[in-house]
Amino acid sequence: MNIQLNNVSDTRKSIVVTLDKSEVDAEHQATVVEFSKFAQLPGFRPGKAPANMVIKRYAKDIAGEFRQKVVSKAYQSALKQENLEVLNIVNVEEGTIEPGLSAAITVTVDVRPEFALPEYLGLPTEVTATEATDAEVETVIEGLRGERADFKVAERPAQRSDYVKLSYEGTVDGQPIADLAPDKQIYGKVPQTWEEVEGTNEGVIPGLGKELNGVKTGDKKTVTITFPAEFTAVPALAGKTANYAVEILEIRERALPELNEEFFKSQQVDSLDALKSSVRNNLRLRKEYENQTAQRRQVTEAIAAKVDFAVPQSLVDSETQSVLRQFIEENMRRGVPQDQFEKDKKELFAGAQKAATQRVKVQLILAKVAEAEKITVSERDIDNFIYREASRSGQKPEKLVKGLTKDRDQLRAIQQNIIFDKAVDFLVSKAMMTTAQPKA
Repeated sequence: MNIQLNNVSDTRKSIVVTLDKSEVDAEHQATVVEFSKFAQLPGFRPGKAPANMVIKRYAKDIAGEFRQKVVSKAYQSALKQENLEVLNIVNVEEGTIEPGLSAAITVTVDVRPEFALPEYLGLPTEVTATEATDAEVETVIEGLRGERADFKVAERPAQRSDYVKLSYEGTVDGQPIADLAPDKQIYGKVPQTWEEVEGTNEGVIPGLGKELNGVKTGDKKTVTITFPAEFTAVPALAGKTANYAVEILEIRERALPELNEEFFKSQQVDSLDALKSSVRNNLRLRKEYENQTAQRRQVTEAIAAKVDFAVPQSLVDSETQSVLRQFIEENMRRGVPQDQFEKDKKELFAGAQKAATQRVKVQLILAKVAEAEKITVSERDIDNFIYREASRSGQKPEKLVKGLTKDRDQLRAIQQNIIFDKAVDFLVSKAMMTTAQPKA
């Protein structure tokens, strides 16, 4: 056997393995012997049929198994001799594999990159104070009151946070928007709808709410709206300036509930002090969670910035598809049309590839940290994952266990992700933490 290793790139290798005639024949003979043990031919007990009859009867199956054995022998021998840590098999060229002939197999693989692990203890992280201020507590309480507010007819001009009932009809350069976007009538002509005056959440027509401060019931006015250049909801309106003829039908003001026994009961407390205490505790928990998330992001960014190395292209390609799929699914749920992805596919792919490259780099570093710190996956880790996933998906844990038993690749992927998570937890536990001063 002759093994030749060629460097395609820093992380990609081409292995050419040549087996001589005797090695090929030995694999063929071993395959025939295996089939002979279980071959059922008329007139012969299992394992007693002549080899030539077994070969004739199971020719196709023997040929397939034989080729697989030769390729496997070549590949495993190369890994052992060259001491390669393969992450992915990119391509296999088998060539001619027949008894009585030598065979040449070329296997292209991506290998784990070699790099020195940078200093990973004491990575800098910054968190915010978790103690809620009185102003933050008051803001939340006002928000809770707003959720239970009534809206009463206002006999005055509209003010910020009021709701205005109105009708509108839009045109672009004199052409009705209802004709420009017939399948999106809500942007063209609406007999009545509600709009918050200068609301924090943008309405259907971008910027319309900002034009309603000071209007009175019965007013008629023309409002000029310029749509964003990337208006994915209605591409026909992207970058266009529209004129909307608006008629004000009614104005309602927000009437907040009093901080009384009825309101406290709706919040499952019995007093204002108890409400403030509950809100303060919830704010603390939220800030702690946000700090944990921020620290995990900061340590991975910090350690990735300390070292530079080439990442295996096949892993980047696979991760790019995963990033793209996740992005498209999330945006389709938000109502972004399919043709918008096709329009922006070059930019989307470039962004996904950049994110995937960074993600793969971080994973390779975390794997090395886990190896250095002897971080492993325990049965309890797997059990915790199964129960979390069962709770999230609504499936029974037993069903998930059964699926993982059948799908070993999925189990390995889960184990790998657990390793990554535990490695990040370790980095955070050893990180240097400073608390940011609150902004004045």
